[in-house]
Amino acid sequence: MEQFDVVIIGSGLGGLECAYILAKEGYKVCVLEKNRQFGGNLQIFVRDRAIFDTGIHYIGGLAEGQNLNRYFKYFGLMDRLKLKRMDMDGFDVISFSGHEKEYRHAQGYENFIEVLSKDFPKERKAIVEYCNKIREITQQFPLYNLRVGDKDILNTKIFEINARDYINSVTSDVMLQNVLAGSNPLYAGNGDKTPLYVHALVVNTYIESSWKCVDGGSQIATLLVKDIKGMGGVVRNYARVSKIRCEGEKAQYVELDNGEKIFAKTFISNIPPADTLDLLENSKIRPAYRHRISELNNTISVFTLNIVMKENAFPYLNHNIYHYAKKDVWNEINYRENEWPSSYALFTPYSSKTENFAESIALMSYMKFDEVKKWADTKHTIPRELTDRGSEYNEFKLRKSDQLIGFIEEKFPGIRGKIKSHYASTPLTFRDYIGVRDGSLYGIEKDAAEPMKSFISPKLKVDNILLTGQNLNMHGVLGVTVGAVLTCSQLLGTEYLLNKINAA
Repeated sequence: MEQFDVVIIGSGLGGLECAYILAKEGYKVCVLEKNRQFGGNLQIFVRDRAIFDTGIHYIGGLAEGQNLNRYFKYFGLMDRLKLKRMDMDGFDVISFSGHEKEYRHAQGYENFIEVLSKDFPKERKAIVEYCNKIREITQQFPLYNLRVGDKDILNTKIFEINARDYINSVTSDVMLQNVLAGSNPLYAGNGDKTPLYVHALVVNTYIESSWKCVDGGSQIATLLVKDIKGMGGVVRNYARVSKIRCEGEKAQYVELDNGEKIFAKTFISNIPPADTLDLLENSKIRPAYRHRISELNNTISVFTLNIVMKENAFPYLNHNIYHYAKKDVWNEINYRENEWPSSYALFTPYSSKTENFAESIALMSYMKFDEVKKWADTKHTIPRELTDRGSEYNEFKLRKSDQLIGFIEEKFPGIRGKIKSHYASTPLTFRDYIGVRDGSLYGIEKDAAEPMKSFISPKLKVDNILLTGQNLNMHGVLGVTVGAVLTCSQLLGTEYLLNKINAA
């Protein structure tokens, strides 16, 4: 019987980073992934010979000396990743229907201020104040800045500041309010709930520097898996965990769908906390804790349209577009179904096969899980890569695709005729292929009115089970990386691990 030091459930970025850290420290690790591909949101897929990202459309903080760059150097990634830096004077473009002017988020804080001040010359002071506040907040998160905590941040009031309310307090210019918050699909911004620290931690990393992964973000997962195996680790796909079996106060082994048992001293779950609890016997978790986790709200989901363009038909855009029908970006998650779509995020992946033209376009527009709830009992079947949920579902996707294409055609007249083919994903797709409840974009929703409610410790209520992933700390590449370090610090010690990372 083979026994591991650590078994990790789920091969999303957090799981792979935990496996890398612990394998590097001499632990015997095993990663178990239910799907064919490793990487969770790092996965790519190919349609009509074009590559599409599942979730990593761009990455921030990768310039020399910046936080994610320093973390990725420790993971041995920086010298091997194929990256393209986005437009310095506008990596994100914010626009509104009926308003010809486009507004740009530029890289580098001085540049960010200069570019926006040209569009809002009377609001320069407000823009400077906003930028100073963003940087002030990010400095209060130790692991975000690769340092050991020097105070108990959970006892500060920083988590109780509402993002929308703060931005509106800085400027009374409604357009500038919407432009500063214009990229909020990066965190599913909810005007009534989203804390300022969530907004700050996300936008700061992109303002510092913004990059696209050439030919997709799966290269990150591929490199990590290769290195984990090279250090003696085991990484298995088609290995769905059905139970975590405990004896006494500790977990002893996980059981796979096929009945196989895999034993370990410690277990790390990279799947949602509520799903982790479902793998455990009820007697091992107090009802109050189980109820608390199950009652947490998840962020909204999304409808994605992946478009393959005709050859040399549409220019490659070295920026992203966040477009809105109204100047009300904070309320987009509460869209009315009869007015959908009222916003979208548009990304043109960078392909090594073509530099000047877009091989493909990825379009995202918020979608509530309720819109696809009637098909909730259908699931994709491994190893099948495509699932037929019935003709009514397929008609739903075609109708929504046509509506979304019609909406972007307002901004790009004639684009419909430049499309070669397109493929839609709904909240059900994200639920089944990524393994997130209700197809949630970013896991558990944060609420400035109840900040402590959504904080989850890496220590589960079973001695040798730890949690990691986007629900632990923050979502996104950097947030999940920080979460992996936080998880592994439970075994290695925070100061010891950070010293290793900073020395890389």
